[in-house]
Amino acid sequence: MGDFVIKYDVSRAQDLGDIQIVYGYFVHFFAPADLPRLPKNVVFVIDRSGSMRGTKMQQTREALLTILSDLYQEDHFALIVFEGDINTWRPSLSKAMEENVKAAKEYAKTIKDEGYYLITKKSLDSTLFCLGFGYDLDYNFLDVMAKQNDGLARRIYEASDAVLQLQGFYDEVASPLLSEVHFKYPENTVNSLTSSHFKQLFNGSEIVVAGRLNDIEMNDFPVEVSAQGGENDFMVQGQASAQKWDTIFPDQDYIFGDFTERLWAYLTIQQLLEKKDKGTPEEKANATAEALELSLKYNFVTPLTSMVVTKPETEDKPEDTMIAEKLTEGMKKVPVLILTFKAPLIFNFLSETAIKHNHKTPEQDHQTIFLTVDGDPDFIIELPNKNDALCFNIKDKPGTIFNLVKDPLTGTIVNGQTIGDKKVDPANKGSTYFGRFGIIHEKFGIRLMISTQEILVSQHGKQAKLLWSDSSSIKGLNMDLLVTKDRSLTVTLKNSVKFVIILHKVWKKHPYHQDYLGFYTLDSHLFSQKVHGLLGQFYNGVQFEVSDLFPGKDVDKPDAFMFIKGHRLVVTRGWQKDYRKDVKDGENVPCWFVHDNGTGLIDGDIRDYIVPGLFKTN
Repeated sequence: MGDFVIKYDVSRAQDLGDIQIVYGYFVHFFAPADLPRLPKNVVFVIDRSGSMRGTKMQQTREALLTILSDLYQEDHFALIVFEGDINTWRPSLSKAMEENVKAAKEYAKTIKDEGYYLITKKSLDSTLFCLGFGYDLDYNFLDVMAKQNDGLARRIYEASDAVLQLQGFYDEVASPLLSEVHFKYPENTVNSLTSSHFKQLFNGSEIVVAGRLNDIEMNDFPVEVSAQGGENDFMVQGQASAQKWDTIFPDQDYIFGDFTERLWAYLTIQQLLEKKDKGTPEEKANATAEALELSLKYNFVTPLTSMVVTKPETEDKPEDTMIAEKLTEGMKKVPVLILTFKAPLIFNFLSETAIKHNHKTPEQDHQTIFLTVDGDPDFIIELPNKNDALCFNIKDKPGTIFNLVKDPLTGTIVNGQTIGDKKVDPANKGSTYFGRFGIIHEKFGIRLMISTQEILVSQHGKQAKLLWSDSSSIKGLNMDLLVTKDRSLTVTLKNSVKFVIILHKVWKKHPYHQDYLGFYTLDSHLFSQKVHGLLGQFYNGVQFEVSDLFPGKDVDKPDAFMFIKGHRLVVTRGWQKDYRKDVKDGENVPCWFVHDNGTGLIDGDIRDYIVPGLFKTN
């Protein structure tokens, strides 16, 4: 075993930083020294919801008291606490003078945990840093919200050193040195740059920019770095030149090899993964595809790829295949198995799609039935164990309220109210859609009213309102809500079920149609055996047989006989739309269509499911 030696500098001149040029790629490390600190405006936003009860809140208060002591007099600060409501310590920023800091500390000592909380994600003209305590939170949401506002998220682990973790994170961002940092390279010289504009540079941090050179033989090019400083604008110019590594490290040229190229690829992948959380659906799809391509090319394990480890072909037992995946939020930790092989191992990097085609996931072991109502309104019963689906629609006058789900054991009720077109299209029959849903969980004291305009939340007398125009989240002890702007609402009930409501937005000036909603059920196996309703009666499965295909009215949609619930029905092979992945166009789901409002498929008559109110059951 040889020696491992690390060399680093502790004194840096104010220059361009360190620029390495290797094999047609360059990487620029920038960490200027001895810069004056910028005064800052900082707003401390403290969650005092029920999820912060006990030690979490105590440690947060302790950390806040210490951090307030570390403010500089030229800084300005504010305190905001929130749960169901938002409260401010003072209506505006206060200068960090001794008397103001002392008053803020007294206020901080009074902060206590209370109910559930609401976070609304909006674009901010500032940098947002998000800290999440423990694992009972939507860390993905915090991460995306921080990235969209030029900040970062950090998880604080529940332990005795949580106060130090909070203080340590604050220390990292407490001393901004530069803002609006721009790196400029000649356009005719470099291409495929990673990010070259940064909102700020903090004391003790470093900015890294990488790119490709148009000419692999190029050894030097001009560089300019500009920024806003504390006293004057910051500007430094110079020339980047390739160093002769074989002279500096005559026996160790292998250390560098394609390192600069791989670092460029790594930075590019990380920035593409951030982009897939922002932008339009097309931009997100392009960023995801490009990140996947680079991950496979350079053999990086990312949230989009997995690493498969196998023995050589001489030892091809199935159990000798291992998959290494990069854990992301929402994935459960699994035991790590370490195996030692005498023969060399073979590493294959595969996309998640390729992995899923060859390996079962825990979710595939559940015989979950996916139930949907969307469109005009079309009901879909997807049966994965049969690799088939049933569908039907209902026709009734606008304003009718139907019971979709009623589970007396879990206390879950879902009702939906239909709406019609603005006015009837003379060329077509009038259509109806679902325009409002009411969701109740009696045991948790929860009521939700979802319309095409807003989402009203009530729990044990406390109320909150969410708008489709904002991405937002509500987290509580028994319920989580997640709104994706102008797209969907995900409702997760603790130890129960998960629903997704899709918002279909229609051009406001459309002469006939208007916005409407779709309803999707996930985790249907968590309902009890007594669940019922237009959708609920199918959560525990349905048995049927189809035989004797024959031509139908539409040559592309054959008819057949279906034997179900003691009935012999004529059904038609067609398809309905599933909008979970594609809100605009949807995905076709092949299904057997049952005519006449689902007669013979549903229990009883369609009129049996009509209820007098959005939160009524009979």
